[in-house]
Amino acid sequence: MNDRIARAALTRLFEPNDSVGRTLVGRLGAYAALRLATGAQPAHTIPDVTAEELADALKRWAPRVPDLDPEKDLATIERLGGGFLIPGDEHWPTGLDDLPDAPLGLWYRGNIGNGIPDPSNCAALAGSRDCTSYGAAVTGDIAYSLAQRGICVIAGLAYGIDAHAHRAALAGSTGEGPATIAVLAGGLDRDYPSGNADLAAAIRSNGLTLSELPLGAAPTRARFLYRNRIIAALAGVTCVVEARWRSGALNTAHHAETIARHVAAVPGSVHSVIWVLSTLMRWTPRICCVNDVHD
Repeated sequence: MNDRIARAALTRLFEPNDSVGRTLVGRLGAYAALRLATGAQPAHTIPDVTAEELADALKRWAPRVPDLDPEKDLATIERLGGGFLIPGDEHWPTGLDDLPDAPLGLWYRGNIGNGIPDPSNCAALAGSRDCTSYGAAVTGDIAYSLAQRGICVIAGLAYGIDAHAHRAALAGSTGEGPATIAVLAGGLDRDYPSGNADLAAAIRSNGLTLSELPLGAAPTRARFLYRNRIIAALAGVTCVVEARWRSGALNTAHHAETIARHVAAVPGSVHSVIWVLSTLMRWTPRICCVNDVHD
């Protein structure tokens, strides 16, 4: 219980990309790391963390310490129909263990009874928020077909490709296991974007919305980009449908490749024999069907 409460508190104290905080947890454990980070235990020398880095981190964390109330956060998420997973729990997604910077914990809302499938039974779909009609149609075909085959579709609840993927997966659901799971970049007490709140509720009816961030945390660009590593780790393959050169979808694909997951992309037109044949000729074992897709 101390470990669970400490990890819940640390999700509010540390940003997901806080390397100093992550090192403290790795060296000391969550409970001791929390005591040191909040000043309940005197600061001392930590391997891999210089005195200057630790001093800077303590100043960075200090303004957040008064807001720590993990017992309240855990009670609130329970009232919202969810909970908080930590490594070692029955439903902890083992795919996250492949990340060098795995989340300290995972907040969830929805039907945890269906669990979180192994990456071999999950596929992530990513793409542009302002997708084309072609991108929307292809995403729908892929997600529906995956769900029909019992493959859980992972996406980020955003407008565009994400939303089309979630909706099509729900439409194709066989009722066995979660059809789709959404990973958010903010607290689960607020579905973001708000225009997809009804979609989020539908996802939770037999699947889950997940976040490594605590209740009340606002989504930011940095949190979106760091959230993408979770999407990539949950899935055995990440498929980019449409993406700009510097998009979050390509960031997700990069995370997937980094942890040796398969990466795929939709070619110019899946309905064109010329496109399909030319793409297959350029196929590589790790990245398949990749070409320049502009939107």
